[in-house]
Amino acid sequence: MQITHSKQSSFYAIGLNYKKADADVRGYFSLNEEGINKLLLLAKEAEVESLVVVSTCNRTELYGFAQHPFQLIKLLCEVTTGTVEEFEKVAFVLKNKEAVSHLFHVGTGLDSQILGDFEIIGQLKKSFRLSKEHYLTNAYFERLFNSVIQASKRIKTETKISSGATSVSFASVQYILSMVPNVSDKNILLFGTGKIGRNTCENLVKHTKNEHITLINRTRSLAEQVAGKFNLIVKDFESLGDEIRSSDILVVATGAQQPTVYKEMINPDKNLLILDLSVPKNVDAKVTELPNVKLVHLDDLSQITNQTLNNRRAEIPLAKEIIAEIEQEFNEWLETRKFAPTIKALRNKLQELKTTELRTQKKKVKDFNAEHADAFGDKLIQKITNHFASHLKDDAFETDDSIEIIKQVFNLDKAN
Repeated sequence: MQITHSKQSSFYAIGLNYKKADADVRGYFSLNEEGINKLLLLAKEAEVESLVVVSTCNRTELYGFAQHPFQLIKLLCEVTTGTVEEFEKVAFVLKNKEAVSHLFHVGTGLDSQILGDFEIIGQLKKSFRLSKEHYLTNAYFERLFNSVIQASKRIKTETKISSGATSVSFASVQYILSMVPNVSDKNILLFGTGKIGRNTCENLVKHTKNEHITLINRTRSLAEQVAGKFNLIVKDFESLGDEIRSSDILVVATGAQQPTVYKEMINPDKNLLILDLSVPKNVDAKVTELPNVKLVHLDDLSQITNQTLNNRRAEIPLAKEIIAEIEQEFNEWLETRKFAPTIKALRNKLQELKTTELRTQKKKVKDFNAEHADAFGDKLIQKITNHFASHLKDDAFETDDSIEIIKQVFNLDKAN
């Protein structure tokens, strides 16, 4: 099903996520905001009609109209270090209704690595706004993303799928609490102030009651903004090595494309728990050669199963009912939009016939009441077009075939 200027285009969702691609592979295709902007500019040059790009620690996905999905795959590979061959091993390609359903499940947290993580809807909104700034959205996208946002809001308010709020940041703190005794007395270092870093920071303060939390970011002013909110200690980026050597727990949540923490930066005589919440991974794997170091990545955190997640799973059927309802409304709108040009052309054709007939009757019939006849004609045209519209909405009939018959019968050559 397609609503574009090009009859050959279809709506596709292509990409990769945590289900089949590990953190290393996801890192090859990871995009920061600069990379997304570059991809969108290339899309315009390639005459891709509409495109929204989402890249998080768990997924990189493209939603857009194209004549063939390879157009989108090629764009992704051009602006990342990943290859087409690597993409094909772990990727998915969905078309039209399947692509729409996938976006609904992503936007409502049902497809999140940690079930019910509603941070993704904010990321989708941001991605949509960015595409809109590049003039790469259309009425279809506007309606679709608004429908996904509506479903997300309803699921959040009408189900308990987000109860006991869990996310990567919350799971991180849960893990720390379960693995580190007397955590309130430990030296905790948080490196990075991105979205996950800020959320982890908030959860650390809330759940550990720790007054020894230090925050470091490459840009000190950003660290100070976060620290001011939570009353934390801020240190300069240049002191990262010293702070790591004196820490008991290190949380890395930066957006760097290369590792920022290395084996040489760690005190070999002090136990250190490292949580790497970054994609691509920002902690060099060689740190595990030190016997005193335990390294945990966000993929490991997703394996944590607890009562909160079990409770959330029980809410999945209700969440899916809400999605099905709103998705059906979107598909009905789409069908209506699909045949709207034909109904408009039919109405114009009938108006032409009415005008011609009224002109004839004026000449033939003495005292002909043109005003009454005109009003009667308009009502009749409305009833006829409503009848055809109802027919086209009926699932028992093939819409495309019916549209073609109407065009032929009424000679609607100008209808699209």
